[in-house]
Amino acid sequence: MMTALGFGAPLVLWALLLLPVLWWLMRSTPPRPRDITFAPTRLLMTLAKREETPSRTPWWLMLLRLTLAAVVIIALAQPVLRPDAAPAAGDGPALILVDNTYGAAADWQIRQDTALRLIDEAEAANRTVILAGTADAAAPLTGRSPAEARDLLRSLEPEPWPAARAAFAARLGDIAAGSAAWLSDGLATDADADFWTALDTSTDGPVRVFSPEPGQIVGIAGAAPSADGMEVTLTADAYPGTLPRTVRALDPRGFVLAEGTATFAPGDTTATADLTLPTELRNDALRVTVAGERSAAAVRLLDERFRRRTVGLISGGALEQEQPLLSPLHYLSAALAPSSDVREPTALDLPGAIAELIDAGTSVIILADVGTLLPDTQDALARWINAGGVLLRFAGPRTSDGTDDLFPVPLRAGARTLGGTLSWSDPQPLSDFSDNGPFADLAVPSDVTVTRQLLAEPSLALTERTWASLADGTPFVTGRNVGGGWIVFFHVTADTSWSSLPLSGSFVEMLRHVVQLSSASADRSGEDGPSLPPYRVLDGTGRLVAPGPNVQPVAGEAVLGPRTPPGLYGADGAFRAINLLDDGETLASLNPDAFVGASLSRYTSDGPTELKGPLMTLAAALLLADALAILLLMGSFRRRVVASLAAGLLVTAGLAVTGAPPAAAQSSGAQSSGGPEAADPAAVTRSADIAFAMRASLQTRLAFVSTGNADVDRVSEAGLTGLSQALTARTAVEPSEPMSVNVETDELAFFPLIYWPVTADAPRPSDAAIARVDAYMKNGGTILFDTRDQAGSLSGSTTTAATMALRRILDGLDIPPLEPVPEDHVLTKTFYLLDAFPGRWSGSPLWVEASLGESRGDRPARAGDGVSPIIITANDLAGAWAVSPNGGFLLPTSPADPYQRELAYRAGVNIAIYTMTGNYKADQVHIPALLERLGQ
Repeated sequence: MMTALGFGAPLVLWALLLLPVLWWLMRSTPPRPRDITFAPTRLLMTLAKREETPSRTPWWLMLLRLTLAAVVIIALAQPVLRPDAAPAAGDGPALILVDNTYGAAADWQIRQDTALRLIDEAEAANRTVILAGTADAAAPLTGRSPAEARDLLRSLEPEPWPAARAAFAARLGDIAAGSAAWLSDGLATDADADFWTALDTSTDGPVRVFSPEPGQIVGIAGAAPSADGMEVTLTADAYPGTLPRTVRALDPRGFVLAEGTATFAPGDTTATADLTLPTELRNDALRVTVAGERSAAAVRLLDERFRRRTVGLISGGALEQEQPLLSPLHYLSAALAPSSDVREPTALDLPGAIAELIDAGTSVIILADVGTLLPDTQDALARWINAGGVLLRFAGPRTSDGTDDLFPVPLRAGARTLGGTLSWSDPQPLSDFSDNGPFADLAVPSDVTVTRQLLAEPSLALTERTWASLADGTPFVTGRNVGGGWIVFFHVTADTSWSSLPLSGSFVEMLRHVVQLSSASADRSGEDGPSLPPYRVLDGTGRLVAPGPNVQPVAGEAVLGPRTPPGLYGADGAFRAINLLDDGETLASLNPDAFVGASLSRYTSDGPTELKGPLMTLAAALLLADALAILLLMGSFRRRVVASLAAGLLVTAGLAVTGAPPAAAQSSGAQSSGGPEAADPAAVTRSADIAFAMRASLQTRLAFVSTGNADVDRVSEAGLTGLSQALTARTAVEPSEPMSVNVETDELAFFPLIYWPVTADAPRPSDAAIARVDAYMKNGGTILFDTRDQAGSLSGSTTTAATMALRRILDGLDIPPLEPVPEDHVLTKTFYLLDAFPGRWSGSPLWVEASLGESRGDRPARAGDGVSPIIITANDLAGAWAVSPNGGFLLPTSPADPYQRELAYRAGVNIAIYTMTGNYKADQVHIPALLERLGQ
C-alpha cells in the first residue's frame, strides 16, 4: 500500500529556505581564546600585537548544525505519516457510506478506525459529514458535524443481512457531496452497478472505495441430513486457501455435539464437511457453525424441518416373511431409510403394534392396507395425531372392504380398476399437485401410471383436501389437518400392484414431504399462515441474542432486514429457523474493475503516525552532539573522555527514541539474581496442582472427600481401597489406590466417582466449592453421599444430625428429583443382579435421580440418557468395604452376616461400573442375556 506524508502546519516548511543563510553565518568561527594567568603590567607590555585571521568551521560540524536546524523545522511542521491515500479534496460535504453488514463483522474495528480517519480529514477541512450505514435502507442522508458523525459511527454495528445498495442507489440522486468514500464489505450484489453509478454522479470530487482482501468471508450454504449425520456445505466469496475449516454442530446450550472439517480445493469457493451424529444427538442440534468465523453467514440454524423423524411401519398383509420384495413395507423402508429412522413394532397384534409405536415417541405412523381399526385404537391414534403426529395410510384390499374415521375424506367401497379387459378406461398418469399441499414444489412425475384406485365420495371439502390428482381429476393423495397433526391417504397401495409410483423417484420425495409434516408446521406457514413471534435472533457476528423491540413476527416468506433478521421464530421447542443464506446460495466478491475512476484501497489497522515526537527527540540528540563537538574543539576534555561521554549520550538518545526504559534491564537482572527467598507462592501452588493432576489422571482412581476427621477419613480410604481391590479381582477395571480430595481447592473432574462421607458437624462448603461440585455433577461426575446413619435415613421419620449436615451441603446445588432405586433401574443389573444396596447396615434405600420415563414390561432394564449425578445412602458403604493393612475387614457389619458384606461389595461394584460405563445395560443387545438370567 502506498504511503503519503502530510503536515499539520505546512507553512513552517518555508523556513527550510533559510538554511543557506545559516550556512553562511556558520562557515567561519573566531579562534579559540587563550587562557593565561594574570601577570604584572610589565609582562603585558611585552605581549606581541598581531592580527589573526579566523579559522574555518569543520565541514562535519557545519553538516551537524544544518541537519539540526532542518530537523527542528520539519518537526514544527507537524508531519504525519498516513497509511491511506492522501486526504480527499472537495468543498461540499464528505459522504461516507459504511457497509455495516455481516461481511464486515470479522474486522469491524478496523472499518470503524478507517471511517474515523475520514471524519478527521473532513474536520480538518471544515466540512460537514454525511454518514450512513448501508444495512439500513432508510438511514438518513443528512449533513452532520464531525462530532455528531463520530457518535453515529460508534452506534453502528454489523447487522445480519446484506447491504441495501438498491435502496441507496435510488436515494443518492438527491445528494451533492464534495467527496465520497465507500467502506464496502467486499461482497457483490445485483445492485452494485446502479449503486456505483449513483455514488459517482452524486459526488463532485474524488470517490474512494475500501474493500477487504477477497476470500475472507466463509458462510454455510446448506446443512442436509445424511445417513451418518449431516453434510454441511460451505461457501466463500473467493478461494480462501487450503486451510481446513472446522465445522461444529451445537446443541441449545452451546455444547459441541460433533465436529468435521472442510477443505477448499484450489480455485474452488465451495467445500463440504461430513459430521457423524447418531439420530438422537442430531435431533438435539440447534445450529451449525464454522469455528473461527465471526459472521452471521457462518451460522446455520436448524429447526424441526431438519430433525430426523422416526417412522413406524405397519402392514395389514402377511407377505413379509414369505416374499419380502413384494411387501409394501419393503418399498416404504427403502424410500424412507436415507432420511428417517424406520421402526417396525415387535407386537404381532395391530392394537399392540400401534400402542408400541405411540409409546416409543414415533413421529409418523404408516399403515399399509390397514382397514377398520378398533375404537380404542382409533381413540389412541386420534390423541396422538392431535399432539402433532402424522398418520399416513395406503389403500389396499382391506381398505376397499371398509374404513374407519381416520381418513382425510370419506371413501367409496370397492376399488376402481383402470385398464384391463373388463375396463373401459386406460391407466391414468398424474396430472397436478395442489398448491395447498406439501407437494407444491415438486415436479409432477411423468413415469407414474395408476391401474387401480380407491375413489372418494364427493364433498365440499374434497377439492381443498386433494393434494395430488390423476389426469381424469380423481384424487390420488388427500390430506386433512387434525389438531397439531395430519391424516394423509394415498389412494393406491404402497407396492407396485396398483401403480408404478413405488418405482419412481418421486415416491421418495413425496414420502419425505409427508414425513416433514410432523414438524411444528413452521415450514408450511404461507401468506395466510400463522404469525410466529421472534424467539432468538442472530446478530452480525453470528451470536443468538434476544430480539429487539423493532423485530416483528413473520408469516410466510421472510425478507431479511431490521424487522425480520435471521433467527428462530416461534416458541421454545416449536420454532422456525430463518437463515441468512438460502440453500445453495453462494457468496461473490466485489469486482474492482467495475468502479472506473475510483481510488481503491484495502483496509488496514495502522492509523496515522505522528512524527513530531521522534523528530524532536532526534533534534535533542543532535544538540547534545553539537555541544560535545564544541568542547572537543576547545580542548576542554581529553579525546578518550569525550568519546566515552558521547557514546553514553548516544545510547541515552537511542533509548529515548525507542521508548525502552533503562531501568528494565536492571530490575530484570535484580530479579533473576534473587535467591530461594524470592520464590513465588503462586508458582508453588501451581506445582502442587500439577502434581495432583498427574497423579489423578495417569491411572483410574476412586476418590473420597476429606472431612478433616481422621477416623472418618481413614475408614473412607480403607473402604475405597477394599472396593478397588474387589473391582480388580472381579471386573476388567483395575483402579489404583484411592485419593482424598478437598472440594475447596482440588479439581474433581479426574474422578468418575467421589465418595462423600457426611459427618454430623460438617460445615456447608463455600460458594466457590458448591459451584465446583455443581459443575462436576453436571459434566458427568457422580458423588455418593453417605450419611452413615441408617436409623435416620431419608425414608425414616426422624432427622439426624448427619442428615441435617447433608441438607446444608446440598443447599445451593442444582439437585434433580430423587427416588429410591426402582426394581428395573440399570443400577440393579449393571454387573450383579441386586434388589438392595446394604453396607455396614441395611434398610436404607439408595436414592438416585428420578427417571422421567416409565418402564416397559418387555424390557428388563429402564433406559435413560445419562448416569445419575448424585447417589445418597445411609448404610455406611465404606465401612463395609474397609480393609485393614493385613487383609482383614476393618469394621463389622450389623448384623454380623458375611453375606451382607458380600452384597455390600456387589453394590459397590455395580455403583462403580455404573458411573464408568453408564446405562449400557439398558441397550437392546443385552436384553436376551438379561431375560435369561432373570428366568423370563
